[in-house]
Order: sequence, then structure tokens, then C-alpha cells
Amino acid sequence: MRTLEVDLGERSYPIFIGPRLIGDPARYRPYLAGTQVLIVTNETVGPLYLETVTHAFAGYRVESVVLPDGERYKTLEVWNQIFDALLSHRFGRDGTLIALGGGVVGDMAGFAAACYQRGVAFIQVPTTLLAQVDSSVGGKTGVNHRLGKNMIGAFHQPRAVIADTDTLRTLPDRELSAGLAEVIKYGLIQDPEFFDWLEQHMTELLARDTEALTYAIERSCRDKAEVVAADEREGGRRAILNLGHTFGHAIETGVGYGSWLHGEAVAAGMCLAAELSHRLGWLDAEALVRARRLVAAARLPVTPPAEIDPSRFLELMAVDKKVQAGRLRLVLLRGIGHAVVTADIPADALWATLEERGGA
Repeated sequence: MRTLEVDLGERSYPIFIGPRLIGDPARYRPYLAGTQVLIVTNETVGPLYLETVTHAFAGYRVESVVLPDGERYKTLEVWNQIFDALLSHRFGRDGTLIALGGGVVGDMAGFAAACYQRGVAFIQVPTTLLAQVDSSVGGKTGVNHRLGKNMIGAFHQPRAVIADTDTLRTLPDRELSAGLAEVIKYGLIQDPEFFDWLEQHMTELLARDTEALTYAIERSCRDKAEVVAADEREGGRRAILNLGHTFGHAIETGVGYGSWLHGEAVAAGMCLAAELSHRLGWLDAEALVRARRLVAAARLPVTPPAEIDPSRFLELMAVDKKVQAGRLRLVLLRGIGHAVVTADIPADALWATLEERGGA
């Protein structure tokens, strides 16, 4: 087992990475607020792991809620099922929520924990690669709105993150690739040595080599923890973690939540960001080719869906959390491992990038 820490002073918390963690009582108990535990999971993950996790809380009062699976269910209406469970079982402020699942479950359970009785404890137990390397770490929680992704939410840090690498054995190939998009992101935004490593080891990652996956998860979490510790609420540097996400969220909203996986949309979005960076003279041709080649090697899309034209793209991108004073801010690249956040984006360069679909 490997252990990292997200350094947030009194609210610091550990990230545990390794096999056979999901059913280990010792991983959970130091981080429980009291004797009441609500496990939030979904219809896919529940049959696989709910019983194992429940047994880890022998002696506690344990309840569970099983949500429908999929990004299209990340809504206020479905989210309310968590409150139905909390209230019907009379949970108090000393209750703890366990988010057992991928990014959707983690975001919804974390947001419920942020809101229930103005804030209760929760523990992230991510079961997808994307959740293990990204969404479970950093305290961003929320739900989608039909007009924009993750526009309703709160910052609420977990007590601990328990990333059991054994859960990746049951992960569909498409979901594995989707998680690799976020892994590649860390190399692009701040860790060029990691990017080099990914170029050499993508085959092992796709083959689910345990050593390679564990290293990639640890390195990704270390990179994210460093950024979050420096800027918890995205007042500055943390925004670089959104490389490709403004484009990606527009794709997800434009084609309908769930049609493209989040990681797939982010992958295409990162390629668009790289292409725009190249048009601006910030990213050289070799770096652009390397970025696109690595995304493609992870079996991810390098171009957005054809049905979203440039006008629709811009309309969707305008509904984004990074818009400030009416100005769109994007995360772009000045080299592999060097991300910047800027609102100085020439309209013609952005339009050309969208019109040529990142394929120039």
C-alpha cells in the first residue's frame, strides 16, 4: 500500500493506494465521525462491492442507497435520493457517507455530505481509474444541470480516499481509457517527466499491469495533491487542472450526458487546447504531435463530435465555471508540462480551431 497526503492543515487527509483495501476495516475506522454510516453506490458497482464494504463496518449502524448508473443521472432529482435515505434513517451530524463508485457517485455523495445538516463527514472509495486519479481528490462535488456540467456544487473535502487497485480488474476497457485521459493531463500541465514515462508505458497501462497502474495512480494523485494544497478553491493555480475541460464539458452537454464518457470528452478537449496553443505560437509542432499521439495511444478520441459546430461550441463554452466578468478563460499549453490560464484568446484562432476540429 502507498499513502499520500493532501496537505490542507487541520483538514488534511490521506490517500491510500493499493490492493485489498476496500474491505479492510482499518482503512475506514479512524476517519468515521460516529457510528452511523451511509454507503452511496450505484447499480453497477453495488452488486460487486457493496457487501464487502458493508462487512468492513461490523458493529456500526450501516445503511445504503443504490443510485442509477450514468452521467445522465447526475441530477438534483436523483441526488435527492441520498437525502431521503439520510432523513428516513435519522442520520445526525455525526454520520459518515461512503462514496463507493466512480466520479458520478463521488461527486453526488460528496455534495450531499456538504449540504446535509450543513456539512457531514464522507470518505471517497473510488472504483474507476478516472475517480482514483482525479475526481475523488480535491473536494470538488456537485451535480449537472441541463444547461451546464457541474454548475451546482460545493467544495467539501473527504476524510480519506481509499483507492483499491483491485477494483480496476472489473472496469470496462472504455472506462479504463477514459481514466487515462486524466492521467495524461497531469503530464501535460506540470509533469513532463511523467509524460515521457506514459509514452513508454501506455501498452502496460492498457494491459492493466498492476505495477504500472499503481505508479500512474500514485504519480497522478501526488501531482493533484500538490496543486490542491496550494490552491484549494481554485483561486489561481488549481485552474490548470481543467486542461481540456471547458471544451470537454461543452462536448458532454452538446451530445447529451453519457453519450461520451467524461474522459473521452476531456481527451478531445485537451487536443483542441493543444491545437489552439499551437496556433498561438505557444506550443511547437513536435509537442502537438506528441500530445495527440499519446491520447490516441490510450484509445481516446483526438477530435470532437462532428455534430457540434463552432457556433454551438462557443454557446456551450459560455456556460462554464471559468467564465469571469463575461470573459472565457481557457487552460492552454506553453510546452509539455507548462500550462497557463488565459482570457487573452483571439476569437479568430479559437474559431479556426473549432472549425477545423483540432485536426490541423
